[in-house]
This record gives sequence, C-alpha cells and structure tokens, in this order.
Amino acid sequence: MIWFAKSVMCMVCHSEKGKALTTLHAKGKTLAVVPKSAERGDDAAARALHAVLVSLEDSKAEDIVTIDIAGKSALGDFMVVVSGRSSRHVMAISDHLLTDLKDEGYGSARVEGQDAGDWILIDTGDIIVHVFRPEIREFYNIEKMWAAPDMDETLH
Repeated sequence: MIWFAKSVMCMVCHSEKGKALTTLHAKGKTLAVVPKSAERGDDAAARALHAVLVSLEDSKAEDIVTIDIAGKSALGDFMVVVSGRSSRHVMAISDHLLTDLKDEGYGSARVEGQDAGDWILIDTGDIIVHVFRPEIREFYNIEKMWAAPDMDETLH
C-alpha cells in the first residue's frame, strides 16, 4: 500500500493482520514511525527511532528502510537499513549517528564493522541500524528477510 502526503512518499507493507512490517522513506524526507501495538506502554523505542532517523537524514543516508521487529525478535523493536554512497560515506553516517545518539542521552551503542566501511552494524538496544555500501546491501538483502510475513500469518 502506498501513502502519499504533500511531497513526502512513504510506502508501508502490511501483513494480513494489519501490522506494519516495513516503512520506506523517500529520499530527503523521514517520517516518524511509532509502535503499532497498544499493549506496549513505553514509547522509548519510538523516541530513539526518531532520533536515529533524524541523524540518518542529516547525514544524507540513502534508501532508509525501517522494519518493525517487535514481537518477531528479541534483538530489539526496530531495524533500520540504510545505504551510503561509498565506504567513506558509510563510516561518516555511522560516526554521526553514534555522536548524535550519545548527545541525545542514549549512551554508547555497540558497533561492528567500522574498520572496512562496507557494512556497519550499530546496536542501540531497542534499534539495530545497518549501514551498507549499495552493492553490499543488495547482496545480503536483509530487508526482504525481515519483512517476510510470519509463518503463522501465511497459514491462516
């Protein structure tokens, strides 16, 4: 399903139960994504996600995709996948995000892959951010894996 707002495009893939699985943000625009389930009383993950998305937009990250993994994985509530134009851009995006998260009071995130700059993983606890070079992102295609509907949903 595609939603259009004034000069902002946001594509949301819905599961059969109506839960948002993936939000794709058009280049240059980011919309805040809040948790869909009402039973989750805390909005800490949504606030952290907003801070992450603002930082990524600020760094000119490309093809920003947010995947709601709450209830699907104990890894966190959201996964964000973005691309940088080059290894240097990937490292700059990651450095900027880590600085912004620390400045916003989210502490120090765990980081993997900063040496090569091909694929950097940043784990904030609630949010996992993957920053890829485009060809590495295309090869691993992790958005497709995480955005797949649950097996229980396809059987009904």
